[in-house]
Amino acid sequence: MTDYIKDFRIGIIIAIIAITTIILGAVTDRALRYLLYRKQFDKDYDATCFKFLKHLVITIIYILGFAFALIQIPEFKIIGHSFLAGAGVISLVAGLASQQALSNIVSGIFLVIFKPFKINDKITINNFVGTVEDINLRQVVLKDAENNRIIIPNSVISAQIIVNTNMHDTKCCKIIEIGIGYDSDMEKALEIMKDEIAKHPLFIDTRTAEAKKEKTPLVVARVVALADSSVNLKAWAWAKNSTDGFVMYCDLLQSIKKRFDENNIDIPYPQRVVTLKNSDFKIPDQK
Repeated sequence: MTDYIKDFRIGIIIAIIAITTIILGAVTDRALRYLLYRKQFDKDYDATCFKFLKHLVITIIYILGFAFALIQIPEFKIIGHSFLAGAGVISLVAGLASQQALSNIVSGIFLVIFKPFKINDKITINNFVGTVEDINLRQVVLKDAENNRIIIPNSVISAQIIVNTNMHDTKCCKIIEIGIGYDSDMEKALEIMKDEIAKHPLFIDTRTAEAKKEKTPLVVARVVALADSSVNLKAWAWAKNSTDGFVMYCDLLQSIKKRFDENNIDIPYPQRVVTLKNSDFKIPDQK
């Protein structure tokens, strides 16, 4: 009977520890979310470290709660103390967790320390393009243009090439390349491209004061290739960020095409000239 009472007491204690851990984790999460909500209106505030720290603190709370619960069971006291021991935490987790999980955690810590990107940066990884929404112990969450969530493990990101459009400088250069017919007026076409880019509301002037003093052109447009069936023209258009750059690029394709049509500047279809060198070749008689 004494053993049953003892087991019942242990069960009650474990239940209390579990409930306390859950409540403490929820309260901590809510408090940190509220603090993050207040800080997000500060333009200079970087939420990357804060969000990662939030996940780390809550994880530690649950680990400690689990450890205290184990201590209550005589057969698991050694394991419980290992959880609470500083060096024992790492060795115990290494024994119980998979190598991939540990790799994700370590990679997540490196991402936060070295910051190849941060929260709200627009990045490209493995041909996935999106805005960084969250960085936690296991994964990075991206939100793409269609409002989908792309979840990528931290260990995968650490081994990939990352394109960050917001790192240090948010300006975006869009290249407008169009091929025109050989009989079309190249100079006129270049002037149209320059004019359409310069007057677009999202275009920005990136020239330095010295460049302006030297009368460097506002927009640069050049002939870049004499292709098989077209003369290829290229112009460079700058916007303040990648979102404005995409909108500007689409608008310019439409407006330049319209101006080309108005000025009889042809955008040719691919053409091929076939030369027959065999003089003995004859066309069969049609009967």
